Amino acid sequence: MGTLGAAAALSIGIAGTALACSISDFSAAAVCDTGGNGVIRVTDKDASGTPATVKLYLQLNMPGGERLIDTKTIEHPTAQGVSVDFVPWSWAPGQTFRVHVKASDKVDDDIQPMTVIPDETCAPSTPSASAPATSPAHPSSPSSATPTTTPSPAQSSGAAAAPGASSAPTPAGGSSHLAETGAGNGTTVIAGTAAALVVTGGGMVVALRRRAAHRS
Repeated sequence: MGTLGAAAALSIGIAGTALACSISDFSAAAVCDTGGNGVIRVTDKDASGTPATVKLYLQLNMPGGERLIDTKTIEHPTAQGVSVDFVPWSWAPGQTFRVHVKASDKVDDDIQPMTVIPDETCAPSTPSASAPATSPAHPSSPSSATPTTTPSPAQSSGAAAAPGASSAPTPAGGSSHLAETGAGNGTTVIAGTAAALVVTGGGMVVALRRRAAHRS
């Protein structure tokens, strides 16, 4: 019985030690979040579920110089891991941060090694420039093209008659109207003037003859 009791106590002690919170349950890394922001991500994989207070310090370029950036609490850590993100005031390659953890009376220590920002910089994710342009859901139908005007019957007849009229030869001194009639307005005027002169001349001859007859 004594041997069994000692074995049981040893098993319980080993199980308790396995579940005990330690600094090895914590890790820190400089990463880029989904929004392209640089963050210091601290992860707690404490199977005992002991709450922990985490402080982030920026190391300054002076002996022993550092500045507290922020303090966060991990309320319910799990063996799968629970993470918190710290957003530094600035994000530049080579910056170094110290992460201190306080978990009840079990842990009061720094995560080793210190966290250093790598040379890669974070940037917001953007759509790929090589992505094809979005095509319209429906291609342009033939009706959307420039409409073709269909001539009316009257226009068709006029258009058909136009080539015939323009193909007829035009006289050198007149219009196509003179060529069609065979005589112009100038010929009519000359003929009328000649007839008037003939009538006038005849009237003068008759008057002179009458005057001569009266004298005799």
